[in-house]
Amino acid sequence: MAVKRPPSFPHRIALIHEWFTPRSVGGSEQVVKAIDEFLFELGANPKLFALVDGDSIDPKSWLYGREVETSFIQDLPFGKSHVQNYLPLLPFAIEQIDLDSYPLVISSNHLVAKGVLTSPDQLHVSYIHTPVRYAWDQMNVYLRRSRLANIGLAPVIRWQLHCLRAWDQLSAGRVDHFIANSRFTARRIYKYWRRDSEVIHPPVRVNCFRPDQIRDEFYLCVCRLVPNKRVDLVVEAFNQLKLPLIIVGTGPEKRFLDQIAGPNVKLLGHQTTSELVRLMETCRAFVYAGMEDFGIAPVEAMAAGAPVIAYGQGGLLDTVRCASQGIDSPTGVLFPSQKVSSLVEAVTWFKTKKLWESIPPESLHSWASKFGTEAFYSRLQTSLFKAWENHDSSCAVASSDPLGITYLQD
Repeated sequence: MAVKRPPSFPHRIALIHEWFTPRSVGGSEQVVKAIDEFLFELGANPKLFALVDGDSIDPKSWLYGREVETSFIQDLPFGKSHVQNYLPLLPFAIEQIDLDSYPLVISSNHLVAKGVLTSPDQLHVSYIHTPVRYAWDQMNVYLRRSRLANIGLAPVIRWQLHCLRAWDQLSAGRVDHFIANSRFTARRIYKYWRRDSEVIHPPVRVNCFRPDQIRDEFYLCVCRLVPNKRVDLVVEAFNQLKLPLIIVGTGPEKRFLDQIAGPNVKLLGHQTTSELVRLMETCRAFVYAGMEDFGIAPVEAMAAGAPVIAYGQGGLLDTVRCASQGIDSPTGVLFPSQKVSSLVEAVTWFKTKKLWESIPPESLHSWASKFGTEAFYSRLQTSLFKAWENHDSSCAVASSDPLGITYLQD
């Protein structure tokens, strides 16, 4: 990718993410990696910051050998491996990171990264994966499954989340330009922070998949096994349908899901990348029941030629074209409510219509390519260059008239 850099665009750039830890790797880390690669293409050498870093010592990580500046959380007991346990300290910790020498600061935020402190002479662009879910609209979903809440600590947790919401809204005012990963996230940014944002979908590695493989009869679900992904709903629906279902992922919900899964449901846990690609390339359909801010895995499934059956809210409205709505070039089916009966009805309709035969895998791959890495780079380049041009112009005006005073001559 050849990028023509504006003459005034800074070389010193800070790129900050909440944490780099092998225990928590997902779509947001893919975005940070893509931003980092883009900045290198610009000729910059971005400095990486995070609350904690446990990845740069791993030879298999893209961060191996990179210097990552961290916060004091890194040195606390189990800080690197269980950073979320220090949630009450994280807003304070992120504010202690010194970014004074970087004209451009880019934060990758799903919790507190946007709260870093910058001056009026610095441009702060924040890519928002989500306003923190468990502090806002999905608080009660998390609390219902929280082990600590269920042993009587719910009032304490609710108070902590109340304080986090206040800081979250306050710190949103520190950002100069917001980028949202979907239209849904943009709506949530405005709802909770009253700030406008630009939508740039995350980069999806669509070229890693071949859509022309022979389809098997099993359905596939891939995600972290946490409450808001609603994998329990998928398991219960397929228990009723008696159709083969494979679930890939790890997380605190796995033991519960093992207990409720019927004989037709297999929970495989973590799988290698090559095995995950094979499953996506051969499944009959990809099933997803969570309220997702964007949802990289469903787009990967479409790149692999698999139709998607998903809950019709959130970020998936940007990526899944519903066949039951009579639109051209559908890519799957959206079900209207997070209920077992709604998903059962959607899968039954999908099976009756034999959509895996009528939706061409090549068209699914072509549609998914609209969310590929090159498209992300192009949109990010336009966004950053424009934001810097506006910032540069406003700084020039401020320096020529620092007090904003209009002087009148006699």
